[in-house]
Amino acid sequence: MGSVFGKKLKISLFGESHGEGIGVVIDNFPAGIAINMDNVTREMNRRRPGGNFSTPRKEADAVEILSGMLDDRTTGAPIGAIIRNTSQHSSDYSRHYDIPRPSHSDYPASVKYNGNHDIRGGGHFSARITAPLVFAGALCKEFLRQKGIQIAAHLFSVGDFCDESLSEMEYKSYEFLSTKEFPVLNDTSGEAMKAVISDAQKKGDSVGGIVECGIYGYPAGVGDPFFDSLESVLSHMIFSVPAVKGIEFGDGFRMAQRYGSENNDCYELKDGKIVTKTNHGGGIAGGISTGMPILFRAVLKPTASIYLPQKTLNVKTGEETEMKIVGRHDPCVAVRGVPVIEAATAVAVTDALLFSGEA
Repeated sequence: MGSVFGKKLKISLFGESHGEGIGVVIDNFPAGIAINMDNVTREMNRRRPGGNFSTPRKEADAVEILSGMLDDRTTGAPIGAIIRNTSQHSSDYSRHYDIPRPSHSDYPASVKYNGNHDIRGGGHFSARITAPLVFAGALCKEFLRQKGIQIAAHLFSVGDFCDESLSEMEYKSYEFLSTKEFPVLNDTSGEAMKAVISDAQKKGDSVGGIVECGIYGYPAGVGDPFFDSLESVLSHMIFSVPAVKGIEFGDGFRMAQRYGSENNDCYELKDGKIVTKTNHGGGIAGGISTGMPILFRAVLKPTASIYLPQKTLNVKTGEETEMKIVGRHDPCVAVRGVPVIEAATAVAVTDALLFSGEA
């Protein structure tokens, strides 16, 4: 099982949900970068479980930095960090080898690893592994911030209710989103989304959502055509986030309803800078950044673990059976998915920047 991402900046995630701990090793992070650890802690707290709309599992997510930093400054050596697991409730997960949970990794993982994988709490497939990813992303956000690049994401939709769009607002700063318990631009929309989540939670069900993310201040000229396009690099990383099942850049699938004359982003000179009049393409053309804000949306499926009875198959006996999942689960994983998407984005665009030689 491999868990490594990146061409220049490489990160390797390790650990299992109910193991001793989880962590990350980061290679080729630039030396001499001052890290504001208060910002890092804030990012970890945004993802941390225990809120009103997340799993009740209580974890401090305290990061132990083992190498690569001295006096809150990167040394150039590989950065190693570990997060100890402190709140495991390892009930009998062994039955899921034979009775896989619907839409979980149980069955395909059992086939691939011949039943040798750690199935407790999802093991290495668990969204718990996004905690060290958020740590890596927090460091990358510090690096990017010092270059005038900001990443901001929000919960764009839950059920039938939508927030305002980042692309429809004049960009100033979206830093305020990272301080909100429920990360939306319009609190009225947020209240409607909360009601949908609460209703699903009361029913023992779950609900999906869409996260919208923007990258601002990113320079033009980063990326390549075809296999290393900036969309490809970002999509690779974003699809690595558990529960993500789709992504669109700019206006995405809405482009199918337009003519080229309506959709093309025409260039103009504004305040001495080359920009586009519109940004339907989401800041990327030919796989390369245009200098406009990079915008995309990612859809996260409803949490697979629900409390309602479900039909499944006993793969050992071949008989259909009914199961009821127990444990602690998010009613809408997209809520805590917001800081995870931001972190994954930060890692991807930092790697692309370093690989291009622009940093």
